[in-house]
Amino acid sequence: MTASAPSANFSTAAAHTPGKIRNRVLWTLQIVLGLFFIIASGGPKLVIPNTLMENAPENLTIPIGLLIFIGVAEVAGGIGLMVRRVSGLAAAGLSVLTVLAAATQAFIADKPAMAIFPLVLAAIFAWIAYERRDTITALVR
Repeated sequence: MTASAPSANFSTAAAHTPGKIRNRVLWTLQIVLGLFFIIASGGPKLVIPNTLMENAPENLTIPIGLLIFIGVAEVAGGIGLMVRRVSGLAAAGLSVLTVLAAATQAFIADKPAMAIFPLVLAAIFAWIAYERRDTITALVR
């Protein structure tokens, strides 16, 4: 007997959907990291950008407009992590943002040891984006 090939009608979205436990872990990470980016990371850049510029010398080389733009991107990414339809895209965007933050820490602020945390976050966001890739392909369609 010959083995039959998988059906061509198999849904690709179902093939990329994580299992029940992995889905819970992902949602827990997405909510915790989303709240972190809204409250602790992006929020202060929008509410008190001048105070941040005065208290963090490494931010003195970053124009205040760019700092506000980064804050908006972080808050939007944090909100996007908690919205099912755009969670994969938000995670991909935050992955890029945190890699750029690591590069800023390493090269502009001249503190390469401070780049470890953003790189760990980038890896977590890349994993979330990979697991939520069905939402990205759904947006493309």
